Amino acid sequence: MIAVHVTHEAVEQMGGIGAVIAGLTTAKAYDEAVTRTVLLGPLLRTDQPVNRRLGEGGKILYSSLDDIEPAPWNERFRRIERTYDVGIIYGTREVTAACSGDVAEVEVLLVDVFHANRDRLNLFKSELYAKFAVPSDRFESTWEYEQYVRLAEPGFEALKAIGCEAGDEPLVILAHEYMGMPTALKAVLTGEPNTRTVFYAHEVASVRPIVEDRPGHDTMFYNVMPRAREQGLRLEQVFPEALINFKHPLVKAARYCDHVFAVGDRIGDELRFLDPHFVTMGVDLVYNGIPDGRITPDERAESNDRLLRYAEALLEQRPTWVFSHVCRPVLSKGIWRDLAVLHELEPLLAERGETAAYFMLGTLAGPRRGQDARQMERVYGWPVTHERGYPDLCGGEELLGEMFDAFNEDHTAVRAILVNQWGWNRLACGQRMPEEMDFADLRRGVDAEFGLSVYEPFGISQFEPLASGALCVTSNVCGCMGLARREAGDDGFADNIIEGDFLRAPEGATIEELIAMPITQRDAIEDDEAARLARLLDEKLARDGATIRGRIERGQELARRMSWEHVVGDYILPSLERASQT
Repeated sequence: MIAVHVTHEAVEQMGGIGAVIAGLTTAKAYDEAVTRTVLLGPLLRTDQPVNRRLGEGGKILYSSLDDIEPAPWNERFRRIERTYDVGIIYGTREVTAACSGDVAEVEVLLVDVFHANRDRLNLFKSELYAKFAVPSDRFESTWEYEQYVRLAEPGFEALKAIGCEAGDEPLVILAHEYMGMPTALKAVLTGEPNTRTVFYAHEVASVRPIVEDRPGHDTMFYNVMPRAREQGLRLEQVFPEALINFKHPLVKAARYCDHVFAVGDRIGDELRFLDPHFVTMGVDLVYNGIPDGRITPDERAESNDRLLRYAEALLEQRPTWVFSHVCRPVLSKGIWRDLAVLHELEPLLAERGETAAYFMLGTLAGPRRGQDARQMERVYGWPVTHERGYPDLCGGEELLGEMFDAFNEDHTAVRAILVNQWGWNRLACGQRMPEEMDFADLRRGVDAEFGLSVYEPFGISQFEPLASGALCVTSNVCGCMGLARREAGDDGFADNIIEGDFLRAPEGATIEELIAMPITQRDAIEDDEAARLARLLDEKLARDGATIRGRIERGQELARRMSWEHVVGDYILPSLERASQT
């Protein structure tokens, strides 16, 4: 089987899809079943030097942009480049799994679509509309739409040029999210008998903005959806704003693919709400995996001590506990819910004479230079204290800064620290961080990891500290909870995972009442749940060695059952094999 992953993360990992591709390709079971892996995507930047075109350590075999055009690739690619007025880069690079360090070599095909043959492109767009009801004329001014439509035809032809359809081996094109759909639809149009298409739903892009933008968030949406489906209503009828989302028609067109993969149970439900065709065609559950590294209690204690020493250097007192939330701090991550739980937790800890530090690690403005971090640290006490404007709060981080400042003004037993940076070491975070600290310590040493998202198709990071004995405080809309329920067995997961439930809407509420849910009603629901979660967290924090040893043992076993190796073998490969054979 040849697997082609169509993605914007063909060159480097920028988010969840890149993490999934790394977990997949480095799994032994995947390597045994898949003979070639090709990452296909648009060239996102033309200003990179030739040695960075394919990322760190990438090897270029052909690049018309850099006059690297040896035979036989020049003969195979030039015709495509002339026909579609594009540039092509082809080579290999290594993919590395973040936590395990396992490495796999993959092929990479990039297409420079910053210019295109307009006549051919318009013909393709007309086919997309006539066959699949995808109206490109409404969205072609949106580059995030246009570039993936431009990729489809030359990208598919380039796959043939590198021999992906040369033999009897089945070719499976995995369209990762809406970005891969134009290429998948091109494959459908060609009708090649040995090619299969899969829509790989890492989310339902039509749904995410509805959940994020409506005041009721997940409390509203996941109560509306089952009621609407019972009445035979579709997403567009209940939430007409989906129609102006440029991603929506491409996601709907996934019904024309041969198969659909969903990374979580709710993603399957959302697709069936989106279009009834997804009910009849079926949706395969292909959960993501999580790290399953082994750690001893002594190693955990060493990492925990580094975190506590860093918190002490920042706060001038050594806390009893250290919590974290590692994420890109967008609205869907529900960070205000973390602070609500910490608010309820403070008097419980204070009564015990305990304190806690909570680190939120993530940025909306990209990595800061190490010298800037040291300057902010020295001048005004970053990351405890913040200022508006680059290199500190910018790009949407300003509201986060206000939230954290307001929290710390009213709390002493629990302090919240916003580390708006990419990286977790002294070079990235300043001189007060222990010299030996690295990101692994933040995964191995925390006492609890938060992840109370309002929209989270899976959520790998929420469970990353699981194998180290941390409590994972996760909302029930996170797709990872579905996998945890399936794999926990008779013992359950209550000793290691605290499941948040913000979906307790008033009984008997109508669809119209739920859609109109005001912020005050949502806040009341969230306040009640935050209090419940705080009580559970206070009860379950490991206050003796036996508890932490048991939690590490159970966490490692659960992480093993949820590992990439296990998930690939039990969920993803069977679905891939079905996709290649039907």
